[in-house]
Amino acid sequence: MTLQAPTTAAAPSAQPHLALEGVGKVFELRRNERIEAIKDVSFTMQENEVCVILGPSGCGKSTVLRMVAGLESPSAGQLLLDGNPIHGPGRERGMVFQSYTSFDWLTVQDNVEYGMRLNGAGARERRERAAEFIELVGLTKFANAYPRQLSGGMKQRVAIARTLANDPALLLMDEPFGALDAQTRWHMQELMMSVVESTRTSVLMVTHDIEEAIFLADRIEFMSRHPGSVLEEIKPAFKQGQRFTRKEQLLDFPEYGDLERHVMKLMRQQGGDEATPAEQGA
Repeated sequence: MTLQAPTTAAAPSAQPHLALEGVGKVFELRRNERIEAIKDVSFTMQENEVCVILGPSGCGKSTVLRMVAGLESPSAGQLLLDGNPIHGPGRERGMVFQSYTSFDWLTVQDNVEYGMRLNGAGARERRERAAEFIELVGLTKFANAYPRQLSGGMKQRVAIARTLANDPALLLMDEPFGALDAQTRWHMQELMMSVVESTRTSVLMVTHDIEEAIFLADRIEFMSRHPGSVLEEIKPAFKQGQRFTRKEQLLDFPEYGDLERHVMKLMRQQGGDEATPAEQGA
């Protein structure tokens, strides 16, 4: 079965947008105990690419994402964004978490403007740019609503709009749709692909959902159980550089079922271990 992209695909640029080179992470516990959560993780991604980190619970997916975000420091190796080492959080990386992170006392408009205000943008620029991204995620009618008046899916739309309004070079997403019901999750996945196409945003995302990974990803980095490392890189050949904004388009391909079965086999082979303390729920 062919899982890799054809050799005729566009060649990547000389310098990858994001590069992880031999990245490792060891957590120091009490009583001199140590847990090696990540070991020798290496992969790259290009601009305007959606890269999904997939694997069983406890394999270190979220730890990798947190290191790219600068929220954790690697114990070994290095992480580079456009050739520059990642040391701590930065404005060039925006993160959307699974939990809803809007400020309850601010309207949708004010929530989306919040980061721009911290970055010193003027009132007019904030207002116009926030309105643009609120429209992009389909919340214009709710611009003056408060988070408590919104559904879970709407709250995640606010988080996506707020993050994109700050113009990050790389959007990081940690199980962003995991808390949503199946129908809302499906619609949010389709919305995300429309937003990616509209903004040409680069996305690094963590999920344990196989169907979601295949639908969203240009490239899948499948991680082994802990200590986590990249077991297999998968580029769905049947996509051939195109993206789908509706699930039906993907499900029409017979190759989709082959790839789903292959990834499910990998998941079963790597599953079964309990999560490490740092990776509960990852």
